[in-house]
Amino acid sequence: MDPATPPHPSDPTPQTADGRRPGYLYRQVAAHLAAHPDQVFKVGELTAAIAAPSTGAVFEALKKMAAAGYATHTTGPHRFQITQAGVDAAGTMPPPAPRTPRQGRRGAGRRQPVTRPNGDLYFPRKLAGATDVDVLRRLREKRIPVLLYGPPGTGKTALVEAAFPDLLTVAGTGDTVVEDFLGNFIPLPDGGFEFVYGPLVTAMRQGRALLVDDATLIPPKVLAVLYPAMDGRRVITIPGYRNERVDAADGFYVIAGHNPGVHGAILTDALASRFDVHIEVTTDWSLARHLGVPSPAVAAAVALNGDLAAGRISWAPQLRELLGFARVRKTLGLPAAAANLAGRAPEEDREQVLAALRQHFGTEITPLTLGKQR
Repeated sequence: MDPATPPHPSDPTPQTADGRRPGYLYRQVAAHLAAHPDQVFKVGELTAAIAAPSTGAVFEALKKMAAAGYATHTTGPHRFQITQAGVDAAGTMPPPAPRTPRQGRRGAGRRQPVTRPNGDLYFPRKLAGATDVDVLRRLREKRIPVLLYGPPGTGKTALVEAAFPDLLTVAGTGDTVVEDFLGNFIPLPDGGFEFVYGPLVTAMRQGRALLVDDATLIPPKVLAVLYPAMDGRRVITIPGYRNERVDAADGFYVIAGHNPGVHGAILTDALASRFDVHIEVTTDWSLARHLGVPSPAVAAAVALNGDLAAGRISWAPQLRELLGFARVRKTLGLPAAAANLAGRAPEEDREQVLAALRQHFGTEITPLTLGKQR
């Protein structure tokens, strides 16, 4: 029987509300892949090929196949190809993974660290009933743009790198120009010029994720280059290069970072409205302790962040500074690490930072400074 065809009423297999057997879409996906064993499919292409009602549901079926070894899965954009094991399985659902006592209903390993491109580990945090990494990936599947906001050093960039291994980044400043997104001509050794495409163009054509870091430092007229790529059009032109048209491939996704309170960071209504989800990113104090930051340093940082929230100071240590503290401590010892943390504070906030460190460490602390010659 065709997997898309409702079963006969006498069929004892339980049915879904629409009269189809549970797993019918999985079998339909598997059957189409098996009929084209040499072809690599993007999710959207397969959805159209089998006239499925939901790209997300097809994606979930494909991920189940990949997890069982029935298909290969590559990203940038997501692409799938059936394996010999998948052909041999003849469309049968893979057996459910055995559940361990610590798994619970959401499965094992969901809080396990994720390796970033630089080799560092990112420890996912809870968000919307799942983890932050899972939530960002789900939002990308549905093309729902996200704005991450919070103080510098709280892990916004680390989160995005962990969620999207195919990430490209534009680092925003007040000097960022349109060419930083679209590309520009570069001189060649023979005296000619060649146009090199920018990260926005590359991300659109390759179906990759694009992080606009410190987006609110970029002039609004420059950021406007993103808007037609993010809306229903999903297309841009390159005025400086023959008005070339660029269409977004499946998987293209824009996510942005914003540091409220940073001088020059302005979240305009035009920018805010382009992002349907706004997520505040704060420092995870328990994670800092778990990663080896001494309790007095964490306690001082918590107190200083209270002062920051109340407007009494303009800077307080976040996860980035605390992890730096732990590294310096291992190399130079605890007194030098505390002195270095004090020295990282802006001049106008240094006395308050010193007072908090002295209170929680119970010892005299001064900023790390060169002394006399020995």
